[in-house]
This record gives sequence, structure tokens and C-alpha cells, in this order.
Amino acid sequence: MGFLVGIGISANTILLLFHIFTFLLQHRLKPTDLIIIVLALIHIGMLIILELQDIPQNFKCKVLIFLNRVMRGLSICTTCVLSILQAVTLSPSGSWLTNFKFKSTNTIVWLFLFLWVLTMSISSNLILCTVASHNKTQPGLLFLTDHCSFLLMNYRHRYLFVALMAFRDLLFLGLMVLSSAYMIFLLHRHKQRTMSLHSSRFSPKSSPEQRATHTILLLISCFEILYCVDFIISLFISVTCTNDPILVCLQMLVANGYGTISPLVLISFASLYQIMIAKPHQMT
Repeated sequence: MGFLVGIGISANTILLLFHIFTFLLQHRLKPTDLIIIVLALIHIGMLIILELQDIPQNFKCKVLIFLNRVMRGLSICTTCVLSILQAVTLSPSGSWLTNFKFKSTNTIVWLFLFLWVLTMSISSNLILCTVASHNKTQPGLLFLTDHCSFLLMNYRHRYLFVALMAFRDLLFLGLMVLSSAYMIFLLHRHKQRTMSLHSSRFSPKSSPEQRATHTILLLISCFEILYCVDFIISLFISVTCTNDPILVCLQMLVANGYGTISPLVLISFASLYQIMIAKPHQMT
């Protein structure tokens, strides 16, 4: 697992430095660049925290488990915002989606503050209920890591926080799926129009748009599958209160997975953006 963490941190660091250098050279921070910078920082923090969770101290358990869940929530929220922003950017000039274009980075900052408060509120129960414990079979405790456990609340409070987490994840994941499908549709329509302009004497070749479509479809699918697996495992553990170290290790592996894959997804989004910006007149 440490190998995956190393790859994820390295990939996100490269992505972060690339966009920072781009900002320093251009002296202008675009909304997309700001979102990618924030998302890279979130995933770097999430991957580091995953490696620091096995600390047998009560206060550190509370802080690290809480931050891990906050980073997880911010990851899906921020990725969703990026996906929607890219879909809006690729929309034809006459589309109603162009009304949602961000005019400045100030709007992004306020949106991130709202998402941060929302995610911290949903995960606030972890501050009170996370304790340091070496006994994985102690009654009333839900195993989280080798040294940290979750003190079970009453059913009403437990299901309230589980329902809030499930609603947030399903909402943002659904929006991400819709925006990704819309971008795939735009690329497919663009490809069909491009092919109709070419003479039939030319042999059909895979266009850059087609390759970008296949790449984005593959990477977004992997990203969303990993997130769905993480969501299902988290929901199952929270509802059934199952103390299964295998499930916990699997969840941590999945969390490392989407934290590592996300830079590839973002690089694909950037490539798609460059392709479509190079041919804006063909998207109308």
C-alpha cells in the first residue's frame, strides 16, 4: 500500500507544480487551474493521512480520522465541480449551460468554503466518537485502524450521519456522471460532424477527439467505480457495525486507488480542453 501512496503523492505533486508554474508564467489563475490545484492538495493530504492513521493516541486518532473523512468528502465534491466546469466550458456558445460559467476565481473560493463547511459538518461526529483502542473485539467499538476505533452512537444519530454522507456522495457522484456523459456526447457529435466533411476517399483514422473520448470514458469509469466501491464499503460498515479488518484494508486500498488515479483523470480533462479550444468553431 505504501507503494501506491508514493505513486499517488508523486503524481499529485507533479500535477500541483505544473499548474503552479503555469500560473507563475501566465500571471493569471483560471478557475480550472485553481480547482486542480485544490484537488491535488486534497489528495496529497488524504494519502499522507492514510499512512499516519495507526497512531495509538486518542487525540491524534480523532484528528487523523476526522481529516481523512473530510478529505474524502472534499475529493468527490471538488472532482464533481471540475467535471461540471469542464462540461460548461465545452458547451456550444448558444447553450444554456454557458450561463453557469465562472467569471472569476472568487466564486470558486466561496464555493470551496461552502463545501469545506458542509463536509466538516457531515463528519463532525467523528471528533466525538473516535477513540484510541488496541482491542478490536471490545463491545461498543467499531474497528477503523489498528489503533483507532469508532465509539458507536445510538441508532438515531448514527443513521442521521450515514444518511447525510450517503446523500452527499450520491448527489455529487450523480452530477459527475451526468457531466461526464454530456462531454462524451459533445465529443461524439463533434466527431460525426467532422467525418461528414471529409471525402470518402480518405481511409478512416482514429481522430484525437475519438482517442480523448475513449481515454476519458475509461479513466472516469475507473474513478467512479473505485468511489462507488468505497461508498458501498463505508455504508455497509456504518450500518452493520461490522468489525472486519479485511473490509477496512480494502477500503483503504480503494481510497489510495482513487487518490492515485485522479491525476490521470485531470490530465485527460486538460487534454480534452486543449483539443476543443484548438477547434472552437467546430463545436457549434
